[in-house]
Amino acid sequence: MATEVPEQVPDDEIKSMSIADSESQDQPASSSSPSVQLSLDERYNLLRSIAEECILEEELKNLLDKKAEPICYDGFEPSGRMHIAQGVLKAINVNKMIGAGCRVKIWIADWFAQLNNKMGGDLNKIETVGKYFIEIWRSVGMNLDSGKVEFLWSSKEINARSHEYWPRVMDIARKNKLSRIIRCSQIMGRTDQEELTAAQILYPCMQCADIFFLQADICQLGMDQRKVNVLAREYCDDIKKKNKPIILSHHMLPGLQQGQEKMSKSDLSSSIFMEDEEAEVNTKIKKAYCPPEKVEGNPCLEYVQYLIFPWFHEFTVECSEKNGGDITFKEFEELSAAYAKGEVHPGDLKPSLAKALNRILEPVRSHFKNDKAAKQLLQSVKVHLVLPLDKILCA
Repeated sequence: MATEVPEQVPDDEIKSMSIADSESQDQPASSSSPSVQLSLDERYNLLRSIAEECILEEELKNLLDKKAEPICYDGFEPSGRMHIAQGVLKAINVNKMIGAGCRVKIWIADWFAQLNNKMGGDLNKIETVGKYFIEIWRSVGMNLDSGKVEFLWSSKEINARSHEYWPRVMDIARKNKLSRIIRCSQIMGRTDQEELTAAQILYPCMQCADIFFLQADICQLGMDQRKVNVLAREYCDDIKKKNKPIILSHHMLPGLQQGQEKMSKSDLSSSIFMEDEEAEVNTKIKKAYCPPEKVEGNPCLEYVQYLIFPWFHEFTVECSEKNGGDITFKEFEELSAAYAKGEVHPGDLKPSLAKALNRILEPVRSHFKNDKAAKQLLQSVKVHLVLPLDKILCA
């Protein structure tokens, strides 16, 4: 049975999508209003809280002291559905950067997705997915009304200023050995043992050039992007550039099952997606790896640490009166200590985590169900991904 592909959603419709349903949603408690004047130490601590690793902390302090509005760079390949590591965590981090007084440039890496053969290398499909990503961040609570966040499509920006971009790419390529570039292949979700296409060799040189093209002071990406960000700092030594980009690498959330180091869009059992129904979230968390009294390598506890606490600043484990009643934790360290002692059981932790995640995701689900243009956009994405027909029809 042939499936009718929905019409492309125009840019002006995307921009005018109503998100009134999100006005009363739970907003991430971690976001500071840009109108609130923070001290230098408060700005530093807010930015530093984003990162598992900072290169270098002293440079970050100096930057904040000397520049009132640093430029932070983040980026993404539009490819497939969005999971909570990309949706919720990025919203938290972007709001923190805004709260710390930064401008955020989010690089929509459509050409990069094509180079990496995402969505079959079809730029029209890639563009549709990029618009869907932006609409999810808008509906989940990323502070896009602040005027401090700018989405830039790589294809359009590079074509507009190609005379600046390509000489930089060529210079980076000239100054690095092939082996050094191949070591950066992790940024594409590849390993240095894989046989790479010529396009995938070009990719790290381009991503390194992006940092200078966007005049970024801070690179705020995941730990999996660390190698190319370090390459950019090394390139500064080559060209005698004094002010190097500061690297804030955030933690990579693991998959739901044992041994899954990060969520995978291709493995549906490893991820919770931003528009998953409440029942789907409940089932996935119920089946998730969560060994009693074990904190390390426990994905459920990591989701509480990196998503729930930054969003709500507390976490309530709901227990029966027989088991002592509900317990509200104000710090993750309190929860992890109680869990390690067996005072919190997986049977209580899991449904409490699922309930908190559903509170965050409900405005997204509501928006894509009730807003006509958003609903059409999601339907287009699902058709492009060739999902089962029942998933498409219930969108």
